[in-house]
Amino acid sequence: MRILVTGGAGFIGSNFVRHVLARHRSDRVLTFDKLTYAGSIDNLAGLEKTGRHMFERGDIASPSQVERVFRRFRPDAVVNFAAETHVDRSIHLGAAAFVRTNIAGVQVLLDAARRCGVSRFLQVSTDEVYGALGARGRFTEKTPLAPNNPYSASKAAADLLVRAANRTYGLHTVITRCSNNFGPRQFPEKLVPLMIANALEDRPLPVYGDGRHVRDWIYVEDHCEAVDIALRRAPPGSVYNIGSDNAVQNIVLVKMLLKLLGKPESLICFVQDRPGHDRRYAMDAGLIHRELGWRPRHSLEDGLRRTIRWYLENREWWERLRRERLGGYYRRVYGDRSAISWAGRRLP
Repeated sequence: MRILVTGGAGFIGSNFVRHVLARHRSDRVLTFDKLTYAGSIDNLAGLEKTGRHMFERGDIASPSQVERVFRRFRPDAVVNFAAETHVDRSIHLGAAAFVRTNIAGVQVLLDAARRCGVSRFLQVSTDEVYGALGARGRFTEKTPLAPNNPYSASKAAADLLVRAANRTYGLHTVITRCSNNFGPRQFPEKLVPLMIANALEDRPLPVYGDGRHVRDWIYVEDHCEAVDIALRRAPPGSVYNIGSDNAVQNIVLVKMLLKLLGKPESLICFVQDRPGHDRRYAMDAGLIHRELGWRPRHSLEDGLRRTIRWYLENREWWERLRRERLGGYYRRVYGDRSAISWAGRRLP
């Protein structure tokens, strides 16, 4: 199979590219990525040795760039990871980039896929399109879309465009909606790498509100395997939830990380909650279990141990990103918020 992976230099995308090349020895992959702040060519280092991986820098919202890549590579399948993904950025820095990439960019890809006769188009979505749950229950594929922030609204819009491409034009589309990912190469603005990096530097760990927001966590390699299986086996027009049944409160997750790192809980710093913060997510992944035979291989603790090990062994990678790309943003999002507690100190 010839697979075009958009956003393949980012966190989940690069892990997926590595998974495909290792698992399917006859596949060829072209990674197409804009290389924004969250993407890095370093995430694909060494793949050129396979002789089956190519990279091209480009923007999925540019029709001419996308058309050129499709015409030259002639993919059998497209897997779209390309997205602006950080909720806080969509709130504090504006939604324009999210609309351009996550909505307009997806339509550009769909149009090119139809013109070039692509046989499969997989849209990587998120559990956040469902909105928030009450104290009980889990999201299923039949849960109505009810996004509550600009990021999730843009992803929900993309899902509807993908659905329309299947229903209107007969394009073989698949949508996967996954819970919170963690693992190697995740940009250090996200919760798990942010907490690991701050703890290693003995800096305060900023936790929103009371820390009791619940998220379902999945190790990135499990997610990549599920996407790979869905790409090859899912029927056209299908939607699958992907999760590991690891729904825990944020504060519980942070304390688990501190324990595994041997750091004190006194580093935890509660900060003012963000606007529209969904209280609870939990995924029902029973459909993909039953229909496609996928199940996660890693427990939450095992995945966290593997993740910590990677960040310990690759300090230069995340330290450089924090210096070059995250400092000003970190201060803007967290530094101007009064701490509820952390030995009476404010965030740096």
